[in-house]
Amino acid sequence: MTIKPLSNHILIEPIKEEEKTKTGILLPATAEKEKPEQGKIIAVGPGRKTASGKIVPVDVKPGQKVLFKKYGPDEIKVGDKEYLIASEEDILAILE
Repeated sequence: MTIKPLSNHILIEPIKEEEKTKTGILLPATAEKEKPEQGKIIAVGPGRKTASGKIVPVDVKPGQKVLFKKYGPDEIKVGDKEYLIASEEDILAILE
């Protein structure tokens, strides 16, 4: 199945954080974890429409790694993969 975002929405695959602390301690699967704030863009919508009907394209493109608001995107699950759908306003920066 292919997911094609509409308007200025962006499909993001979250980048899971390390299961190990900086000091080398392994975290169990039951440990409470923070929501991811980084991800890889999988697909983008065409852009938002202005009042005059012109489409303003989205500033990011598939393949880029981005930093986004922790609680901005909506979580979805397709098959056994988890994705996030965010508005362009939820994207804070492109990671290079």
